[in-house]
Amino acid sequence: AKSLRKQFTQLVHGFGRTEFESMIRKIGLKTGDVVMVHSSLDQFEGFDGKATDIIAILQAVVGPGGTILMPTIPFAGTAFEYISSSSMFDVARTPSRMGMITEIFRRIPGVLRSTHPTHSVAAWGARVDELLRDHYLAVTPCGENSPYARLTKVDGKILLLGVGIEAMTFFHAMEEELEPLMPFSPFTKEKFDLRARGLGGVVVMTSTRLFDPVVSGRRNLRVLVPELKRRGHWHEGNLGSLVCLLLNAQDVAQTCREMARIGRFCYD
Repeated sequence: AKSLRKQFTQLVHGFGRTEFESMIRKIGLKTGDVVMVHSSLDQFEGFDGKATDIIAILQAVVGPGGTILMPTIPFAGTAFEYISSSSMFDVARTPSRMGMITEIFRRIPGVLRSTHPTHSVAAWGARVDELLRDHYLAVTPCGENSPYARLTKVDGKILLLGVGIEAMTFFHAMEEELEPLMPFSPFTKEKFDLRARGLGGVVVMTSTRLFDPVVSGRRNLRVLVPELKRRGHWHEGNLGSLVCLLLNAQDVAQTCREMARIGRFCYD
């Protein structure tokens, strides 16, 4: 049944490498860009290539002067469950749970991964060192000193391939920045001392607050959608059943700041 559905999808919604490349260029990805990619391989049903082709096309579009980042978070549930039940994060060995494309990407020669116990990022390209370095020093997983927060410093973009805005990890960087304005904290009061094994087996210590599970359950990034659209920051394209969305991190940050100033936050 599954192979029949795939045949039907390719017949009705099929697209190839060239169409995919022209689509992401059309929505605004270009040579030299720094882009954080979130993806779902399941949504590429109509694509006539493989996960490695998707990655190769992204690399071709941004070129050697550009940089591609992908979150390679090692759990699907909460950080709490992960730190209480698992062994130490190992930058070389711990698999990504952010989808097949991210796991294939992190294993590609030339791709490096940040050393962070809960929210590591894999990256390829010209600005890898600048974006990944010292991630373990961040005092919240995606805040200052993290590749997520650094997106705004490098005019970074966020590309969502077959996933909704809920997948946008960059928002966690804004939670740290806007915490003083918020009526509640998105983070735990408690600090956790977590160890991670980096390149060459060097063990580093991260002292971090984690995301409060109760507040996380109320997070609703869909509140951002009409605001981003109203400001002209929403760049979307479709290929068959695949929805591609490109946002500029600085645009998202500015929208979050303006909403926060009038007491509007992305939580139910």
